[in-house]
Amino acid sequence: MVDVRILTNMNLALAQMALPSVTQWNRVEGRPRTQLFDRALRAEVRDGLWMLSRQWQLGEFRGDDAGSPTLAQMRIDHTRLTRTKLGEDPPESIVDPLPLETRVERLQAQFLRGGRKIGFDIRLALGRHWLKSIFGIGDYAQAYRDAYPIVPPDPASADDAEICAHPAAFTILSAVAGRAMDGGDLYLHLKTAGAHAWDGVAVANADRGPLDAAGVKFVAWFERLVSQPPEDHDGAWTPDRLEYQFDCSAPVAAAAKVYSAKEYSSGRLDWWALDVDPSRTSLDDGAGPPEDVSVIGSQMRTIIPSPLQFDGMPNPRWWSFEDGKVNFAGVSAATTDLAKLLFLEFAFVYSNDWFIAPFTAPAGIVATLTGCAVSNTFGERFWITPAAQGRDDDPRRFTLFTSSVIGDARLPADTSLLLLPTAPAVTEGPLLEEVVFLRDETANMVWAVEKTVPLPDGSTQPGAESAIETQTYHQRLLAPGAPGAGAPPASAADVRYRIMTSVPENWIPFIPAQESGGNRQIRLQRAAMPRVLEGDPNDPKRVAPKTTLLRDGLDGTAKHPYFLHEEEVSREGLRVVKQFRRTRWRDGRVVVWLGARKTVGRGEGASGLAFDWLESTPRN
Repeated sequence: MVDVRILTNMNLALAQMALPSVTQWNRVEGRPRTQLFDRALRAEVRDGLWMLSRQWQLGEFRGDDAGSPTLAQMRIDHTRLTRTKLGEDPPESIVDPLPLETRVERLQAQFLRGGRKIGFDIRLALGRHWLKSIFGIGDYAQAYRDAYPIVPPDPASADDAEICAHPAAFTILSAVAGRAMDGGDLYLHLKTAGAHAWDGVAVANADRGPLDAAGVKFVAWFERLVSQPPEDHDGAWTPDRLEYQFDCSAPVAAAAKVYSAKEYSSGRLDWWALDVDPSRTSLDDGAGPPEDVSVIGSQMRTIIPSPLQFDGMPNPRWWSFEDGKVNFAGVSAATTDLAKLLFLEFAFVYSNDWFIAPFTAPAGIVATLTGCAVSNTFGERFWITPAAQGRDDDPRRFTLFTSSVIGDARLPADTSLLLLPTAPAVTEGPLLEEVVFLRDETANMVWAVEKTVPLPDGSTQPGAESAIETQTYHQRLLAPGAPGAGAPPASAADVRYRIMTSVPENWIPFIPAQESGGNRQIRLQRAAMPRVLEGDPNDPKRVAPKTTLLRDGLDGTAKHPYFLHEEEVSREGLRVVKQFRRTRWRDGRVVVWLGARKTVGRGEGASGLAFDWLESTPRN
């Protein structure tokens, strides 16, 4: 017989452990004992005690977090971004209606390369627009075509190799030469001080005024079509870093709050690109005009919080099923993907504990939440401060969407929210230029490989094809019978000695150079490979890059070498592209600008460059 003991004092038995037992749940759902599942799928509940036990098992009777917020009162202090400083340019006010990325990224449209004309697609568009705009002022169309002509390229001249070496560009330029107007030359002429639209054209005195007025509209039309940086400004692009550097400031009670972006190159500008610089109180160190304190203000808001909801959110009801359109189980996160892990934990565990108290703020401000007073359903009132407060280097500090502080990490953290006046979406055009930087350990140098190069007619071509066509064109000019050509002497030896092998012309070398004023600091200096042609009696000429990304110091009035910081080119290399970017601003205007972007490369490479090479002599 089994000894059945009837307990009279349950609490005493539990305290003395008089009846030790092992309890486990193997199945907590109903177990059907028939082959028909139609009744089991009804999820019938007959035993109310079982339901209460199930609720107790899941902890639904614990009321430690049962209070829900009913009212939230918050104070927001805010100020507006009023000034910006692009690179080494002087500070300027943010007054024109342009997205911030346009002001930062825009580069000058190129009309010349090495003293020769390029960008004929833009030149032709400018010429057509000018002839259309002066229609009715007078019959001066042919006069402007003669004053600003498109000269046909000479296939027998090495000076026109940029055009004649490429059949597509040569065909287009030959078709429009003598028939169309070069509007780019007129635009560059009108940009000079004191220039008139009728300079060099025989016009009536009564038409000079209307032509000058048309010239002003002509310049404004092009700069509205493609946003251009101001004259005599270098902009935020830093060639020795291949990235953008700029600063922004917003007035505060004492002076100004300065944000600094030293390594912006991703092409997507937002709050993470800027850091707070507490060591500066002004963009011009106090030498400029005083800050506009009228943009400083504060607001008090009273809001009824609402529960946070999102697609695929776990349903708190026991017999409810989530929408299967969102598959959180398909999210793969490694141990280093902290952002994904935080998101998944929030979505699965704490999503029903979050409430939203929205605060609408305009773009271009710096908002600081002083605190938030929350009242819950039990009548309790709590004062909630920002979770990101404390020291900037405190590992226990939790923060999202806040800016880091430059300098000593023991400084107080910045808890403000930076809302930049940027475009919500940007459309990128086809690549105009593409350069890949890679390390060549065999040759002990860095190469800048021009993957995509612009042609003079405005189209693009793979850099390898452009290099072959250019090399072939120069070699064809030295064919037997061509001026300056000389037949190489025949060799009777079985082998021949080569001082150096050649590389494709789209491979631009960067060699280590010691930085001036330092003993160990090394920079990468742009060099040039010689163009070696069979039968050329003259000294080989240097191969110049065709992309403007690599031509810093070659096209200006004052020539200077181009240096690149060595740490910018890691073993993974880097890829830099240049393309047009387009967006629609908040007033409905379409804004287009020419910008650059830098991404990670694809590793190391080998150019095949070698010195002191012994090879077999080719035999006929």
